[in-house]
Amino acid sequence: MFVGHALLAFAIAALAADWRGWERRPALTVGIVAGAFAAIPDVDVAYALVGLLEWYAADGALEPTAAFWDASRGVHRSVTHSVVVGALAAPAFGLLAVRGRSARLATVAGVALLGSLVASAFVWHSPVAAFVIGLFAVSGVLVARGVARFSSLAPTTVALAALVGLLSHPWGDLVTGSPPNWLFPFTAPGLDSRVVLHPDPTLHLLAAFAIELAVVWLAVLAYCRLADRSVLDGIDRRAGVGAAYGAVALAATPPTLEVSYHFVFSILGVGLLCGVVRGPSTPEFDDLLSRRLRSYRPSSSGTLGVALTALTAVTVALAAYVIVYRLAVVA
Repeated sequence: MFVGHALLAFAIAALAADWRGWERRPALTVGIVAGAFAAIPDVDVAYALVGLLEWYAADGALEPTAAFWDASRGVHRSVTHSVVVGALAAPAFGLLAVRGRSARLATVAGVALLGSLVASAFVWHSPVAAFVIGLFAVSGVLVARGVARFSSLAPTTVALAALVGLLSHPWGDLVTGSPPNWLFPFTAPGLDSRVVLHPDPTLHLLAAFAIELAVVWLAVLAYCRLADRSVLDGIDRRAGVGAAYGAVALAATPPTLEVSYHFVFSILGVGLLCGVVRGPSTPEFDDLLSRRLRSYRPSSSGTLGVALTALTAVTVALAAYVIVYRLAVVA
């Protein structure tokens, strides 16, 4: 989900800029900036390193992975995932992107606003929350200053991009774990447990994975639109090999949110192999294809073609897995 947060914000901001008539380069830039800000709330997992230190101190009493996530539960998806915090932090980050004569005054105002968020977290929650908000603020400052140095985006645009990124982040967590504390420091009504997409835990995971995959597709389609690249021309026919992944449903333990690593890594591995590995091409083999199919062979190569082929392969693999699971396992 970490990547999905950034890609969703990128797509929203870039497509909004395109809708407003922006040129390609600034539209892509504002999308990238929004994506960078959307990744910042997950800096709270850095506190989970405490769990690893405790694991070493306890001489391996827990598994390192369990220790890491157990320590993260106290702060992850809490203060940094609040839309209230995001709404206040976004203009502060915009102030930190001010250039010229007003930069010093704007920087002071932005740092003061971020400092008030740290102080509020300390008072309303705990020193740990204040520490996490501090990491959140420092990360945002680095992004804002980097944008000010390496781009020509106006501070107000930076603030809006930050707003899109920070406010779009919490909603992607509703189906994969405990809901974020999205109104911190206030009590959030409802949403006290994750949204269940299906009572079968495996189908719930597959649906959540499909949502994540759809977000990736949205970002890729947004880029292709702005870069004036054809999606179909970038997909190689070897993506169809992903259909063989359906057999995994018969051989492997059905994945759930609690145990999903084997599914996630294997299906992404299939996509990577389909995207990177190129099979032999001969005139005899090509003659077996109809003219219609050959018209969809990629006319361009490179990173985009690899990404599109890999993404298509993962999509085909997911569809095949779902079909086999429903027909052969659940039935």
